[in-house]
Amino acid sequence: MPEKSRRSLGHAALVAAGIFLSRVAGLVRERVFAHYLGNSDAAGAFRAALRIPNFLQNLFGEGVLSASFIPVYSKLLADKEIEKAGRVAGVVASVLALWVSAVVLVGVLLTPWFVDAVAPGFTGPLRELTIALVRILFPGTGLLVLSAWCLGVLNSHRKFFVSYVAPVAWNAVMIGTMIGFGRAGWAGADLAIALAWGTVAGSALQLAVQIPPVLRSATGLRFALDTALEPVREVFHNLGPVVVSRGVVQLSAYIDGMIASYLGAVAVSGLGYAQTVYLLPISLFGMSVAAAELPEMSGATGSADEIHARLRTRLIAGQRQIAVFVIPSVAALLVIGRYLVSGLFQTGKFGETDTLYVWYILLGSTIGLLAATWGRLFSSAFYALRDTRTPLRFAVLRVILTAVLGVLFAFPLRPLLVALLHDVLGLPRASDELALGAVGLTASAGIAAWLEFLLLKRALERRVGSATVPVRFQAWLWAMALTSGAAAVGLARVWTPHSPALRAAYVAGCFGSLYLALAALSGVPELRRMTARHD
Repeated sequence: MPEKSRRSLGHAALVAAGIFLSRVAGLVRERVFAHYLGNSDAAGAFRAALRIPNFLQNLFGEGVLSASFIPVYSKLLADKEIEKAGRVAGVVASVLALWVSAVVLVGVLLTPWFVDAVAPGFTGPLRELTIALVRILFPGTGLLVLSAWCLGVLNSHRKFFVSYVAPVAWNAVMIGTMIGFGRAGWAGADLAIALAWGTVAGSALQLAVQIPPVLRSATGLRFALDTALEPVREVFHNLGPVVVSRGVVQLSAYIDGMIASYLGAVAVSGLGYAQTVYLLPISLFGMSVAAAELPEMSGATGSADEIHARLRTRLIAGQRQIAVFVIPSVAALLVIGRYLVSGLFQTGKFGETDTLYVWYILLGSTIGLLAATWGRLFSSAFYALRDTRTPLRFAVLRVILTAVLGVLFAFPLRPLLVALLHDVLGLPRASDELALGAVGLTASAGIAAWLEFLLLKRALERRVGSATVPVRFQAWLWAMALTSGAAAVGLARVWTPHSPALRAAYVAGCFGSLYLALAALSGVPELRRMTARHD
């Protein structure tokens, strides 16, 4: 494999490592949060408050800047226009800081209306607490948007690990705040207020740890408001469709929540638990590969045919790399998912029935997991070609299909879904069949993800040529993954620890070891290249 491809695989490994560490820190944060705030009114107020400013971060954070800024900036670096690249990065940072400051100010002033829209059931002291928390949290979210700019600069310079591990600092400050003030006797609303300030401090630290490597990498950085510069205009021209696309995705999440609310509180909470699990492979493998490939594809130079050939090569390599890890992730959720859910969540009030129910929701999510991760890669290819509108059109179609199928599966087709789970697959019956409509929500999202991916693939291949991964390669990965899963279940029946957590670790360890051994014996090269040294 060419040296550049080996480096890209190593870069993806660094992104995955950073994401993994930040996810672990997030799990610890949630554990500490549950210990000190539980399901109290203060906990509910904090979670509702965090959703409002987070909407700003989701709209204008990493995904948006990656799609609009990185392709332009990386191309300037590839063309050796270092001075112009520094000017572009500085202008984007200056405009972004000015714009975010204005939005934060407006957000703080309009907080009561935001709270009434997001949490209309909050009244009296609970509403007042939520308003106070939002006003504290808004500036912190503005800092996180600027942190996303740092990520864009560092990724373009192939400095991947720092930006993706930086959220560990954010989580660490929040954890330290809860433990420190919690042990000092703070509780309820007082602790929630302290945690909000800790969240802002964590946001500042997350930004601060990235600034030194940014200044070392972007040597020609010049801060100004010169929006007449052509590459700057291109960045902000591309920004609009991406922002709309992110808004569409956010709308999809709200629609799913609305549908789930009609299925009962069990469905809402079950979806939350399942999301924690099935988003992990998307983040680790889809995001890591797409993030590593975007600057590489954006920096392609030469004739149109040469650029297209390079894109095809990178797309095929990226799909193979994703498949090597996502296909066994899907197999794991299918075959040993019940063990995993039990080990992660089964404690206290979360019993065996809850484990079974969340696993069923995960079964629905497996339908589109591979498509969702491949879709991220193909969207990055469009962004590298300076085309942000095509992914937007397909994202709109995906959201519409998800909503329509979600309603159908959750309500009129729910009896067929129940029959499939219990009568056809022979799985144990869930105690709340109404809540099983949530399985239809994840399944419908999976079907829509395949539609979006196939549309992206067809549109891109019309421009650059075929970028298809051989079916034989995919089938071999499936065979190894399912064989490993069946063997792990068999070993669990021979001997299994009594503790759900130890049982999950044992079964997952058996599965992972068997799959990696089979992949190594089969000569799957992506596993070795992921850990290859690179400059």
